[in-house]
Amino acid sequence: MPKRKARQRDLTAPIRTPMIAGGLFVIDKAYFERLGTYDTQMDIWGGENLEISFRVWQCGGSLEIIPCSRVGHVFRKRHPYTFPGGGSGNIFAKNTRRAAEVWMDEYKKYYYAAVPLATNIPFGDIDDRLQLRKELQCKPFRWYLEHVYPQLGIPERRNNGSIRQGVYCLDSLGNVAGAVVGLYSCHGNGGNQNWILNRKGELKHHDLCLTLVKFTISARYNSVLMKYCDDSENQQWHLKDGGLIQHRKINVCLDSRHMKERGITAERCNSALESQRWKVVTEVQ
Repeated sequence: MPKRKARQRDLTAPIRTPMIAGGLFVIDKAYFERLGTYDTQMDIWGGENLEISFRVWQCGGSLEIIPCSRVGHVFRKRHPYTFPGGGSGNIFAKNTRRAAEVWMDEYKKYYYAAVPLATNIPFGDIDDRLQLRKELQCKPFRWYLEHVYPQLGIPERRNNGSIRQGVYCLDSLGNVAGAVVGLYSCHGNGGNQNWILNRKGELKHHDLCLTLVKFTISARYNSVLMKYCDDSENQQWHLKDGGLIQHRKINVCLDSRHMKERGITAERCNSALESQRWKVVTEVQ
């Protein structure tokens, strides 16, 4: 809090950050080389931001955003190169898997829960990166979670995975605040279909929670939207026997009947309705 107040007084002050972009930063050349430069076994791009951010923090450095700096980044309309190994998705999975295997210790299981596709993607040899970590006497990933990014939290083992209704899965449809959620064919790759139902009753996707916006008995629909998690009662749900996902304070359950018109809504709980029966498929063991 003192740092935030100081920041309010001086808007040009550096901002410590747990993560940076992987290709847009300034670093002392000698320090960069001592730190191990880039992981040269990563392909094209994707995941290098995670790897270098974990490495800097865990190995004694720090990362800062300089508010007054300006960097231009122009994207091409098309890639001037090809992606080996099955496209950009597989490249991203390979690269991020390397970062997880080297730096995340026992917490890498949460990565695999969020990106199940990665378990089938070869990630190459990491012995030299593990040796680098040992030589630099880097801290464990738990230290990163506790001291660098404590706001991130650690997903709970139970009810972390997909929420299914037949062959369809609850899908964030892009994880946009204020938007509805819907059903999409289950693909088993996590992403928009990875959810956490935690002990507080929050049904979370990243930093957004499924929120009962308003409830009216006479209403045809009761809206459920993605909102930033704020510990409010509107964001508290629990999984009942029979697969109902019920609001903790009001007798309404998640319902897919009106999905085409309004996305997933909340309606009076009725265990006889298939549209209210869900199956949570836990990914983290």
